[in-house]
Amino acid sequence: MPPERPRLTPAIADVRRAVRTALAAHVGNSGDPVAAASPAGHEGTGSPEFPTPLVLVALSGGPDSLALAAATGFEAPRQRMRAGAIVVDHGLQEGSAAIAQAAADAARRLGLDPVLVTRVEVGAAGGPEAAAREARYAALEAARAETGAAKVLLGHTLDDQAETVLLGLARGSGATSLQGMSPVTGAYLRPLLGIRRSTTEAFCADSGLEPWRDPHNDDEAYTRVRVRRSVLPVLERELGPGVAEALARTAEQLREDSEALDHFAEEVAEELAEHAEAGISLPIAALASNPPALRNRLIRLAVASEFDVSLSRTHTLEVARLVTDWHGQGPVDVPGVRVERSNGLLLFTARASGETTER
Repeated sequence: MPPERPRLTPAIADVRRAVRTALAAHVGNSGDPVAAASPAGHEGTGSPEFPTPLVLVALSGGPDSLALAAATGFEAPRQRMRAGAIVVDHGLQEGSAAIAQAAADAARRLGLDPVLVTRVEVGAAGGPEAAAREARYAALEAARAETGAAKVLLGHTLDDQAETVLLGLARGSGATSLQGMSPVTGAYLRPLLGIRRSTTEAFCADSGLEPWRDPHNDDEAYTRVRVRRSVLPVLERELGPGVAEALARTAEQLREDSEALDHFAEEVAEELAEHAEAGISLPIAALASNPPALRNRLIRLAVASEFDVSLSRTHTLEVARLVTDWHGQGPVDVPGVRVERSNGLLLFTARASGETTER
């Protein structure tokens, strides 16, 4: 028996609209599904054998993901899609298996199918939050491969976005972090980035859903929790309401600017870069004539495309000094790559394995 339909309240309407828009834009609609790449190459893509594309909701049982699951279960069939769920049990607290099973049961009551429950082992590398995130995404990717799902939907909200931007600002980690989370990252969709956490909580209350409250969300040992419980409320109190929305708008604007610059850098690199057996080169004059934002992107792009190495800002600026502050210095060694100035060119070559990076 399908779940009883709740009355349509503003919160339910807002969340459903956000999910409907994301599915239509990034999976397909009206029986015309986009043939999204699927590892298994079957039901997720809307193939002749499995004509209905599948999306999975990453479900923890908390208010954000539970509202997302309910809205997706409602909207997906109306766009000729199937909706399932993947519940990841991190095993980090007592009773986690029962909590995961309760979330899976809730998904089934909402009409989602298939519903997968995966237990993961969380390591220690990078700290507890990073380790849990790595284990979780590995499980999500495995579930997507197993089911052939076209997309996996994540329950990050506008509040999560604001917290991410504030954390990036505090760490001084540059425009990449200040862009926050993208609404689309490969096979992952975040339909609720424009929705406040208070709205997902109202959605659950209006729908008669009982979300699980993760005690880790109240543990101020975690930096993100301190930002949520202390920093953002102070900013709202001292600067007035709307701080979270302003931070989210800033992230969106930075992302647009960054994507435009990245696209322009790719076009310029195609014209300037010269490939050789030893590596790749860029003309000094062209690099010097471009503004720093584009010059630094060209340097990072050359290294990433040729050597599959992602340069930090510190290493990028060291290389850029060969263009902007050159007084006859020798090569600059960065991870895996040696860069030197010669005959009007910036030459990038692979460093021999075992060489140390001089700083």
